[in-house]
Parts: sequence; C-alpha cells; structure tokens
Amino acid sequence: MKVPFSWLKEYVDIDVTPQELEEKLFSCGFEVEERVDIGRDITNVVVGLVVECEKIPDTHLSVCKVDAGTGELLQICCGADNVRAGGKYPCALPGATVLATGRDHKTVEGVATIKKGKLRGYDSFGMLCSGTELGLNDDLYPGADYFGLLVLPEDAPVGTDIKPLVGLDDCIFDISVTANRADCQSVLGIAREVAAVLNKPLKMPATNYTASEFVYPGLDITVEAPDLCPRYLGHGVRNITPGQSPRWMRRHLALCGLRSISNVVDITNYVMLEIGQPMHAFDMSTLESTRIIVRRARDGESIVTLDGKEFALNPSNLVICDGAKPVALAGIMGGLNSEITPNTTQLLFESAKFMRDNIRKTSRSLGQSTDSSSHYEKGISEYTCELGMARALHLIEELGCGEVTASAFDVSAGAPRTGKRFDASIRGINRILGIDVPAEDILDILRRLQFEVEQEGDCLHVVAPRWREDIEIGEPDLAEEVIREYGYEHIVPTFLSDSSVTNGGLNPQQQRRAKLKRSMCSQGYNEISTLAFYADADLDALHLPADAPERNVIRLLNPITSNLTIMRPLLAPSMLNTVVENLKRGNSAGRLFELSNIYVPRQQPVTELPDEIPHLGFAAFGDEEDFFTVKGTVEALGEAFGVQFEYTRAEDVAWLHPGIAANILCGGKKVGVFGKLANEVTAELKLPKDSKANHKIFLGEIDWAALCTLLPEGMRYRPISEFATVTRDLALVVGEEMPCGTLTDEIRKACKQVGDVELFDVYRGEQVGEGRKSMAFKISFVPTDKALTPKDLDRFMNKILGNLKHKLNIDVR
Repeated sequence: MKVPFSWLKEYVDIDVTPQELEEKLFSCGFEVEERVDIGRDITNVVVGLVVECEKIPDTHLSVCKVDAGTGELLQICCGADNVRAGGKYPCALPGATVLATGRDHKTVEGVATIKKGKLRGYDSFGMLCSGTELGLNDDLYPGADYFGLLVLPEDAPVGTDIKPLVGLDDCIFDISVTANRADCQSVLGIAREVAAVLNKPLKMPATNYTASEFVYPGLDITVEAPDLCPRYLGHGVRNITPGQSPRWMRRHLALCGLRSISNVVDITNYVMLEIGQPMHAFDMSTLESTRIIVRRARDGESIVTLDGKEFALNPSNLVICDGAKPVALAGIMGGLNSEITPNTTQLLFESAKFMRDNIRKTSRSLGQSTDSSSHYEKGISEYTCELGMARALHLIEELGCGEVTASAFDVSAGAPRTGKRFDASIRGINRILGIDVPAEDILDILRRLQFEVEQEGDCLHVVAPRWREDIEIGEPDLAEEVIREYGYEHIVPTFLSDSSVTNGGLNPQQQRRAKLKRSMCSQGYNEISTLAFYADADLDALHLPADAPERNVIRLLNPITSNLTIMRPLLAPSMLNTVVENLKRGNSAGRLFELSNIYVPRQQPVTELPDEIPHLGFAAFGDEEDFFTVKGTVEALGEAFGVQFEYTRAEDVAWLHPGIAANILCGGKKVGVFGKLANEVTAELKLPKDSKANHKIFLGEIDWAALCTLLPEGMRYRPISEFATVTRDLALVVGEEMPCGTLTDEIRKACKQVGDVELFDVYRGEQVGEGRKSMAFKISFVPTDKALTPKDLDRFMNKILGNLKHKLNIDVR
C-alpha cells in the first residue's frame, strides 16, 4: 500500500519527521517495507535566474549568465528553446546530481553528476534542467513534460533548494498491511492509525453535496444475488463535462502510481486510493435499458472488459447487467460497452460490497487481477461503500464536472448499519496482556481508535467502528488494540503458569536424528529435502507391481500439478528423481540422503489422518560407487548407534538388481534395503546415452521408526583398548551360493574378541572346483585386559574354524 507523506498531512497535523512516523507505524503493527524519497537522486539543484541570454552563432545553443544565489553569475550553456533572460529555471550547480535521460529526452537511464565543461568553446559551470531531469511529469508539476526547461514561478526565491518548490521533498511509504486490516487499504485508513498513534484529531475528507431535483425516469437497480453482493449503491449524475482533473488530484494519483485520464475517471481512482472503495461509472447512454441487475452470469455469456480482453463466463461469476447483457465484471473491471468517453454526458456511479471469496475465485479463474479486485479480495465494509459514494459525489460537485441528481439507490441484504456491540472487562484485557494497563489508558486508546466506550466499574460497553469488520466480540481483539498503542515494550517476559525450568537441549528423538545426519555427512552424503508428493508415474518408473503395498496411496483432491497427485509411500522415487536431475545437469557423481516422512493411509477411502512414518532414503551414484561402498555406509551407520546389521539377499525388490541388493536386518528384523538400481529401471531413465554414471546408481531406504525401536536405550562408553589390535587372514572354500553375510555372522558368533571382519578376496578356479569359491577374510581381534599372545590367537582361530565346521560344514582352504 503506497501512501504519500504529503497526502497523510492533509488529514492529520503530523509534527514528526517521516523517519519518526515510520517507527511509530511499525510500533503499532504496520511495517513500512520501504520509504521512498521522491527527490533522493536530485541534489544541489537550486532556483536560477537567467540574467543574460545570447545565442551562440550557427548552433541551437545559448550562453546564459545565471544568478544561482552563489554571489556571482554563472556562465551556463543551454540548448533549450524556451530559455530567456528574466526566466527562472532549475539550476544544477557543479557537483549536483540529476537524472540522465536518453536521446528522446524522456527515458531515464540513470543518475548523472554535473561537472564543469565546455560546449562549442564556451565554458559551462552547471546545467539548466528540464522536468524530466528532475523526475517530474505534468501530473506532478505543471509544464514538466515540455521538451525544454522547466519554467518556475516568477516569485520563486533565487538560490533556494528546488525540492520544496516542485514537491520533491515528499516521500512515499510502502506499507505492508496485514490481511485482517482491510480498512487500512487506503490513505484515510492509514491516516486513522497515524491520528491515533500521534494522539491528533483526524480531519475527515468532505462528503457533502447538493442533489438536484431531477430523477431519471424508470431507472431501477435489482440485486438477484444478495449472497455475493450484500450492499449495492447507485447514484445518477448528468450534464457531465469531461476535462482535466485539478493539479492536486493528478499529483496524488501520480504519487500512487496512477496516471490521470479524465476528471470523472480520476474521481473513481481517487476515491479507491483515498477511501479504499473501488468505484465504477457506467455511461448511461450505452445501456440498453434503465434497469440495472446484479446477478450471476449465465453459461455461455461473455464480456469484453475495458482492456479489450474477452472472457467466457459461468454462474460462479458475478456480473452487472443492463437488463440485456453484462456491462461489468463485478469487483474486477467494467465492460468496454459502457466505458466513459469524452462524449459521455450522463453516468451512473456504483459503490458496492462484493464478497471477497467470490471476487478472488473469479479473478484467479479468469486470470484478471486489478487494483479493484485486490481491494475486494481483502474485504470492503458497508461503511466504506457509503463513504466512497458520498466522497465521489462531493468531488463531482467540487470539480464542477456534473450535476448530482436525486436518482439514488441503496440495495441491502439487511446487514445492521451500526458497529458491533459487546461487553468486555478491564481485568480480562489485562489478564490477556499479562500486565496492568491503567483503566484510563485503555479508555483513551480505544477512543483514539474511534471505539465508542462506556465504563461501568470494571465493565466496558463497547461499540466497534463500522469499518472494523476484523474486530471479534470479546476481549482478545481489544487487548491487541490496546497493546499495539500502549507499546509492546511494556510487556514483561514471564513463564507460562504450567511451565517448568529445564536444562534445554534436544530430546532423545532429536538427538538420534541429529546423530544420524552427522553420520551420513561423515560418509560424504549431502542432505536434500524433496516434496512429499509425486505421481503414480514415479511408482511406475520403479516397476512396482499393481498389488504392491506401496500402491496403497493417498490421492490429493486438488493437486496443483499432474506431477504431484499422491502423497509418497516411499522415498526411493524422490531420491531417484534427484539423482536423475543431477546427472542431467552434469553432476556425474554424488551421495545424497533425506530423512523425511512417508504417508500410509489407515484405511481406504481416507477418513482420518494417515500414519506419518519417518524413513531414511539414500543414494550414491558415480564411477567410484559399488555395492560395497554403499554397504560401508550402512555399516558405519550401525556402528554409530552401537548395533551390527545383518544382511540377506534381496530378490523381491522390484526397483533393485536381484543379484546386487541386500535386506538390512537389525536384531533379526528387517528394517531396510539397499542395492544397485535394476537394469530395466536404469534403461528407462531419461539420461544422456553417453553417460557412464547411469549404470552406477545405488539406492537404499531404511524404516527409521522401526530401527529406533531396536536401538539400545542409551550408549555405553567403551574405552579404546590400550593393547594393539591383531589381525589374522582366513580363506574358506564354500559353495557358490554361500552369502558373505552368513560367514561373517558365524565368525563373530564364534569369538567375542572378534572386531571387524573384512572380505578382501574372492577366488574361483580349478583349484577350488566347479561350483565353489574361495573367500578370504581379514579378521581383527580386539584385546580387552591384556595383550593377545600367539596361543590366544590360535585358540580364537580354532574356535572360529570349529564353529564354521559345525554350523556350515566349511573347511579352511
């Protein structure tokens, strides 16, 4: 919301600087996102009097002697055709800054610093300026659009700063208005707040007018959709004399970013900015009947709006009709068939309250957003409708551009014409705030905010202002009004009544999640965060069968895109999509992980919230990755939490290679899976054909919630042995089908001193026989209370060999 400082001063006697006012607005809940000084780029420009002016032969230039109040005449060369002796113009002294213009002398291309120079051999000590070079136009200052110098009044004091004279000392507040304060979407609304925070009286804009006795015969207004239009005001005006608006109105519009069009159109825009009421004016000579109908559009109807766009309408759209056809899209834009033209002599003013949700839906469905729709979407009070109409009719009379007739219409759905009445207590307000605000201060603040308040002991009888539709009956909203004016700095921090003092820090669940992330990062993985939605196509890409449990999904009723239609039952598609996106962008290797929820419906159809189960998804891709590097990641994760995982061959996971995948078991229970992406899945990925990395993608997923139930309650400290770890190699001949995990498990079970068991070689050949293989392990023995002797090691190895012989019938090679 853009609010010029000078416009605010017309309603409130502001005795603080713009900077101080910005702070006060912030203190009462209105953040000034930006304060723009209009003349911020203009410096050291003063009123200059041209004492002498002579043409330079054979050029369009003139050499001038200029009195700029410096005590001596400055010689300045000027090429403008309207420079003359005795004229007063803006004079930029050496070192001044002005706006640099393009070849057309209208387009601003930056800021220029004026320096001493020479033109056609003549010294020039400054520059005489045009309006464009000062950032002005005709709406901001008369004559500023002329292709030449800006002519100043004859009584302008020589040598004084140019900014106050031409209005460049003004500033504009760009205020962020919260959604609940629709009453502040106007200059008057902000002025109310300024008056309250400065404790100054508010000067209301004039709304008086005199209506003639003329009545338009047969003119009538009907509202057929009161649920969408609870209040509609119409008033006829005749003998329109289109023309230019006065300078003060054009300046106000220009400061807010609107250009002047004509007096009647400017009035509607002016009222929207000043009062916050979008107005519309219909040219009555274009209406096919004297009956105005506010109704829902019919299927098949269309309208061409003022910007020339044609829209097909439906019954969810509200339109204003002339009895035969739509002439306006309610709350958004008027129709081209009823626009105001220079030939307009009679019109009908509209000031209405349209329901915000309907305007928002229509605006978005048609892709047509306007200043009017923006106001309506935030909400318009019925009081604003009345004030806006009265203000517009006053301006018609003040500008002398028409005759206000007696044809006035007020169609209402029956809403009360008074503010909300309710009772509250001073004790209740202070209880909410947690401090004791004196009763007299509460009364003063509420009255400054234009609440009607009567005190009866501790009880307050309150009538809220009609424009404050955000006020709910009761004490909470009053407490908010009081504290934002009284000052948030008065609130004393206190504990909640049922709070307790703790040492702070993370709870055990948060500590585990943080530890998990540290462990993954230590393995070279980067954390990612993906959307909780994807599509059935992502599950299809993993070749999941139709009866897979993961196909039992939660479908979105109103997805924002066809690619986000279901809540994810699995992290693997999200991980794979991220890997593919990285490969497409030239990242040929990487490690990624995500700890996030999957969503499992409790029943179909969904009638209650789903189970949200945290899963750990991880992916590794690139030439250096293989099954064992990823397995190392899983083992490191188990070691971080003090558990040892077991592994079994995973042959039933549709999206993993059946020979290069493993189930992850903890305490005998399956908690996850990992492996190489299945070849048929890889072949269907949309990757460059020459990408080698597309054959080296490994994915894994762990049910974090299930794993947490199997982790030890607390970590026990185990000191590092002071004695050296000893390793022994062991080569075993086994059948081809024997998995490595089975062997390592039996080796560990045989001897409690066994630490790491690492497979470092697999041999197949004639020496071991067909269908058999030799697997070589490096076994680490960790001493406890003494150094290990060769006898100890022999005993340990015999125990291991005996266990392998007994359990698996395996001999040493």
